[in-house]
Amino acid sequence: MSIHTLIIGAGGVGNVVAFKCAMNAETFGAITLASRTLSKCDAIAANVRANTGVEIATAKIDADDTEALIGLIRQTQADIVINVALPYQDLTIMDACIATGVDYLDTANYEHPDEAKFEYHEQWARDEAFREAGIMGLLGSGFDPGVTNVFIAYAQKHYFDTIETIDILDCNAGDHGYPFATNFNPEINLREVSAKGRYWQRNNNGDGEWIETEPMAIKQVWDYPEIGPRDSYLLYHEEMESLVKNIPGLQRIRFFMTFGESYLMHMKALENVGMLGIEPVEHHGQQIIPIEFLKTLLPDPASLGSRTQGKTNIGIVAHGLKDGQKRTIYIYQVSDHEQCYTEVMSQAVSYTTGVPAMIGAKLMLEKKWYETGVHNMEEFDPDPFMEELNRQGLPWEVMELESPEALRVE
Repeated sequence: MSIHTLIIGAGGVGNVVAFKCAMNAETFGAITLASRTLSKCDAIAANVRANTGVEIATAKIDADDTEALIGLIRQTQADIVINVALPYQDLTIMDACIATGVDYLDTANYEHPDEAKFEYHEQWARDEAFREAGIMGLLGSGFDPGVTNVFIAYAQKHYFDTIETIDILDCNAGDHGYPFATNFNPEINLREVSAKGRYWQRNNNGDGEWIETEPMAIKQVWDYPEIGPRDSYLLYHEEMESLVKNIPGLQRIRFFMTFGESYLMHMKALENVGMLGIEPVEHHGQQIIPIEFLKTLLPDPASLGSRTQGKTNIGIVAHGLKDGQKRTIYIYQVSDHEQCYTEVMSQAVSYTTGVPAMIGAKLMLEKKWYETGVHNMEEFDPDPFMEELNRQGLPWEVMELESPEALRVE
C-alpha cells in the first residue's frame, strides 16, 4: 500500500519538512504541501525537485476551515497530516483528522488568537476522540518542544533512577545582519518572549506549583559548547507542561533562551508604543491588530536562511540520582546555520524544528512510535528517535557535569 503524506504550512519550517520528507520518500510516499498561499508551496516544490529530484504536489488550503481541511485530506488520501501551520490552527486540523481517521503531528501547542498564552489543555481534551477514531496525535515534535522532551526521556532511561531538576537551554548565536528580525513567525515569537516567565517546582509540602516572573526578569549567563557564554533569560515554554506530568520525582524545571541586547532593546521599544498588542485598534477608519501589522513590516523568517551565520545549541541539563549517587548529565545538539541552508535552503532555527517533525512522522508511519490517542514526545521509547537524529542531520552529544551549575558563568 502506498503512503500519502500531507504537510500543512509553507513557512521556513514547512520548507524543511518538505525537503526532509522528500529525502526520505521511501517512507513518506506521495507528498502534498498545502498552504493559504499557493505560490509559497509551488516555490518550495520547485526547490525540492531541483535539489532532490522528488516531485511533491501542492494545494491551497485555509487551515482555519475544518470542512475544507476534511476535503483536502480525503482528496490527497493522506495517511498522516504534518501540521506546521500556525499554532492557532492546531484544533481545526486535529478535528479534520478525527473526522477523516488520519494520524496527526504538530510542532507547537495550541495558542488562542485572542489571548497571549499557549497550553496543551484543549489538545489533550481530544484524546478520547482520537482513540475512538483509532488514530494517533503526536504533539510538539519540533526541537523545543520535541527533541528536548526526548533528550529528557533518554536521560531518564539511560542515566538516572530519578531526575530531580531540569534546565532546558536554547541558544541561537546566529547573525542575520538585520537590526531586528525574528527567526520564526514574528507574531508567535514576540508573544512568547513578551509574556510573563514561569517555572515549576515542588514546594515544602511536596506539591508542585508554578512560579510566575515578570518578562525577562531572571537572567543567567550559560557557557554553551561551540558558542561560548551568552545571556540567557527564563521564559515559560510549553514542553514543561507535559514534562511535569510525565517525569516522576521531578522537583524543578526551568527554561532559558538567549537574547542579544539589541533584540531586547527593539522589543521593549515596540512593546512600549503598543506594537505588540493583540487587540484591534482603529487606524484611518480601519481596524488593525498592531502585532499583525508589525509582522508585515518585519523580514519574513523564511528569507533569513541565505544571510544567517553562526550556530545554535539547544539541550537539557538533568540532575538526579543513579544508584543512590548524585549525577548531572548535559545532552545537547549544535547546528550551523550555513550548513543547514546548504542542505535545505533554510537557517538552523527552521531546520532544528523541521527535521524532528519529519522524524516523529517517520516513526509513526513505521509504527515504531504508535499508540492511539493524543501523546507528548516523552511518552515513547527515546532510542529510535535519538538514532534518527544522528542519521537525519541533528547529531547530539552527552556530557557528564560536576553539578547542575557547571555551565553557568554567572
